[in-house]
Amino acid sequence: MDLFIVIAAEGGGLIEMARSTGEQFGFDVSLFISQVISFLIVAFLLRRFAYRPILKVLEQRRQAIAETTANNALIKEQLAQTEAARHKILADANVHGNMIIEEARAAAAKVGEAETRRAIAAAEQIMVKAREAAALEHQRLFQELRKEVGKLVVHTTAKLAGKVLTMEDQKRLLDETNRELAA
Repeated sequence: MDLFIVIAAEGGGLIEMARSTGEQFGFDVSLFISQVISFLIVAFLLRRFAYRPILKVLEQRRQAIAETTANNALIKEQLAQTEAARHKILADANVHGNMIIEEARAAAAKVGEAETRRAIAAAEQIMVKAREAAALEHQRLFQELRKEVGKLVVHTTAKLAGKVLTMEDQKRLLDETNRELAA
């Protein structure tokens, strides 16, 4: 602070000292003023034609970055919503698929049960027809056996009696033999 007081007190001597130092280094006031004016013109032109457009471009980029950031946030939100919707759709599809599988199992069980009943009924029909066929075969064989036994009785009686039996005798013996076999 004392230095400023000293410089202010020696006001005239200080200016003289600055002038002599300037001359010693080749300082020219008119050249200095023209350079200051040139600098101000160049600074004005740079500010007007370079600095402002650069600031505009930087502002536009800042706005574009802000929009991109906002869009990124929006896209992230939409992606999260889409992901949630995808998970919900997959869960619904799994539930629906499981329901279809259960329905198919139930239908297959019903069809299997119906086919089993049909097969049992067909087997029972085959058994009934086989029994009927066996009964008919038994009856036919029994009829043949009766005829054969009757013929054998007639033939044996004829040999034992030693005479030829008439048709009437043969018929009578056959009827008696059939009655005894039936009883």
